[in-house]
Amino acid sequence: MKLKFWLPAFLFVIPNLAVSQSPLDTLQLLYDVKALSADSMQGRKSCTIGSRKAQQYILTAFQKNQLQPFNGSFKQYFSFSTRGSPCDSAANLIGFLAGTAPNCIVLSAHYDHLGVVNGKIYHGADDNASGVAALLALMNYFSRHQPQHTLIFAVFDGEEAGLLGAKAFVENLPVAQSRVALNINLDMVSRNEKNELYAAGCSHYPFLQPPLKKIAKTSAVKLLLGHDKGGNSSDNWTNASDHAAFHAKGIPFLYFGVEDHADYHQPTDIFEKISSGFFINATAAILAAVLALDQSLEALRQAGMNKSTPSGH
Repeated sequence: MKLKFWLPAFLFVIPNLAVSQSPLDTLQLLYDVKALSADSMQGRKSCTIGSRKAQQYILTAFQKNQLQPFNGSFKQYFSFSTRGSPCDSAANLIGFLAGTAPNCIVLSAHYDHLGVVNGKIYHGADDNASGVAALLALMNYFSRHQPQHTLIFAVFDGEEAGLLGAKAFVENLPVAQSRVALNINLDMVSRNEKNELYAAGCSHYPFLQPPLKKIAKTSAVKLLLGHDKGGNSSDNWTNASDHAAFHAKGIPFLYFGVEDHADYHQPTDIFEKISSGFFINATAAILAAVLALDQSLEALRQAGMNKSTPSGH
């Protein structure tokens, strides 16, 4: 079965759509991933015209969803050089939705990709227009439903150059590090032939397991815990994406992602190869995890500490 949805400037044809009931704006989710991976974005390489177009698109969503900036600006600039080529205007995009509790959860995704190489656009639909689109969907939800924790939305530049935007962010946090309770990072969440979405990080931070295991029982995707231990870097994703910068600072993390596919870091990572049903269901599972952790994070952490402390002393 194919369902067609009309949106301004885009026609989406969504094959084999079988999705769970979702509080998300699913059409906007698909609109965003297609827009961010379009030819006009030129692969979103840092310090390029395509990157600046992507920044403007994301900042429009910030404003639409009434995010607040830190220190009067949504942009956190940093610079770097790769292979002798300077990038003097790399920019993280940072905003927040205020909660009622004193601590914060950082929700992150990187928007940069590989750009144009030998005349071919590396669109980066799954890597990582999908993570950004999912992040914007979470942003839209929480703009309508106030969270307990203040949610910091961090859309990072420079991930492909070595997690540079995330490293710049954790070195210049907009709040005291003691207030940052958790990082939830999204990187490649839109396609998997086995219907599997991984949540990495629980081996390092076991107190995060209970709500994820509960969500996995009813999730429309196979939510699996793993890819966060062992010496094999291809199987251990602890340092695979921007969450690594938080982990290095002792900030707990969860990383949602899929295993690599044939189009990873290829020009063929395009919107048309995204599994729309999987992407919608994966984003819904991530939202369920964020909601559960927003409501119970401090209690989970305390329970974990008590469990690891011998009794009777």
